[in-house]
Amino acid sequence: MSISPQNVVAEALAEAISDALKEGTLTSDGAKSLGDKGEAVENIPLERPKNREHGDYASSIALALAKKEGKAPRDIASLLTSKLTSNKAIARVEVAGPGFINITLNKLSQGSIVNRILKEQEKFGMTTSLSGMSINLEFISANPTGPLHLGHTRWAAVGDALARVLSAAGAKVVREFYINDRGNQMDLFGASIRAAVLGIPRPEDGYQGDYIEELGKLIDVQRPELKRLPESEAIAEFREAGYSLQLQQQKDVLAEFGTHFDIWFSERTLHSGDDWNKSLKKLREQGHVYESEGAIWLRTTDFGDDKDRVLVKSGGELTYFASDTAYYLNKRGRGFDICIYMLGADHHGYVARLKTTAACAGDDPESNIEILIGQMVKIIEGGEELKLSKRAGTIITLEELVEKVGVDAARYTLIRYPTDTPMVMDLDLLKRRTNENPVYYVQYAHARISALLRNAEELGVKFGLDSYNPELLEHDRERELLGALAEYPEIVDQAARLRQPHRIARFIEELATLYHGFYNDCRVLPMGEEKVSDLHSARACLCAATAQTIKNGLSLLGVSAPERM
Repeated sequence: MSISPQNVVAEALAEAISDALKEGTLTSDGAKSLGDKGEAVENIPLERPKNREHGDYASSIALALAKKEGKAPRDIASLLTSKLTSNKAIARVEVAGPGFINITLNKLSQGSIVNRILKEQEKFGMTTSLSGMSINLEFISANPTGPLHLGHTRWAAVGDALARVLSAAGAKVVREFYINDRGNQMDLFGASIRAAVLGIPRPEDGYQGDYIEELGKLIDVQRPELKRLPESEAIAEFREAGYSLQLQQQKDVLAEFGTHFDIWFSERTLHSGDDWNKSLKKLREQGHVYESEGAIWLRTTDFGDDKDRVLVKSGGELTYFASDTAYYLNKRGRGFDICIYMLGADHHGYVARLKTTAACAGDDPESNIEILIGQMVKIIEGGEELKLSKRAGTIITLEELVEKVGVDAARYTLIRYPTDTPMVMDLDLLKRRTNENPVYYVQYAHARISALLRNAEELGVKFGLDSYNPELLEHDRERELLGALAEYPEIVDQAARLRQPHRIARFIEELATLYHGFYNDCRVLPMGEEKVSDLHSARACLCAATAQTIKNGLSLLGVSAPERM
């Protein structure tokens, strides 16, 4: 496998440091840790200069070593620069400012990224940084008592994208949906459906949406005998029948949205069999369980919680905290190294509780458990905020959002913003086929390249591994595009390590912009009677590599890459 231009530069710097250590011009432990080519990509700082005149890459490594070596940064930079000039992959190297090293690769090294993309195709961008890591990703926790709302929708998109990104970085990821199917809300759900079937007022604190009527009609057709049962028995039967239908509706809508779950975990199972007893036994073994006032407590104050938490009430009833505790222990018992929870904006209080639960279980709360909090989403249509769902009687549902703008636009828009910031979705904008619409802008770039490559085939312009000469790509626009393509694997790696899939969206938007600039300034196809040249083929190869990278990025977001628009 060919290595990326960034790796070429990092390894060249590592080799220069290693040579300096051998001759004694560098001596510190800091330099010794950076002289290993195998660790260079991780440890040596590199960035892409905004001003292309400053080269392809810039490194602040000399500034980082200055204090440890007791030398001026520019002296160290000059020392390393003198050794880099003999590297065949480097065309130019210079010291800038207080000690930055600016590096320009030769055309062959810079352009090699296209070969790598054309060879790896859909695998381009995959890394091994999280290989061997087993992650449980729980990104929707919902009651099976109604349609999935907008808060669930954001996590349905972001969580699925994060799972794809983590997998691309080499992790083994299990996607999990937590079904909140226990508690008083389930009985209210059953009572609400029964009331709808009987035509009587629903409970005041019950469920009021039109979907309750729909569920009632369907259940009444399937099981007409239920309405003749005594009230308590009927409520239980309507509850279970409604539960089954509503959960299936959630599954169907998520499937249409392109979101897949490996496990649908029922909260009820935590309170049946010996699952809870196993959890309580483990916590007792760690020495953090005690009894007081007839209740069983977990001493979470041992790990910084503001108060201890009740697990089992004096009457023997398990608390919601007991469910959360048992659920975490259940996950860890299934062998996951990291349990990631994606929770809504109203769950900030859960962060400390879940982390202290992990600590009480003998785990490291800084490594075995992560909690991501997502902020609210506003929907604007016609200049006004939409707040009510016609069907659910609450905020807009996932199903309604998809009906308005489609799966691609909904997913892309929900993913492209950091989850820890509130966001606004302008539905009118997302329906437009203009460059103002981010998802259209990126998809159009892919479709535009696809059309160009179809034309290239008709004109006899070859593009592939056997038709590419990177030394012909010397225009500034070409080098900008090549440099951006080389960054993609690092962007995927960052998105995985930081749990930020929005980085993928922002990258492919920038890539689309760079492509449009290249397309305007660098003619790809021959015109008129012009003969096909190697330059046409080289540029067509660059186009194919760009299309593949955009497609790979969209795939990580669960968004399609159309070839025609």
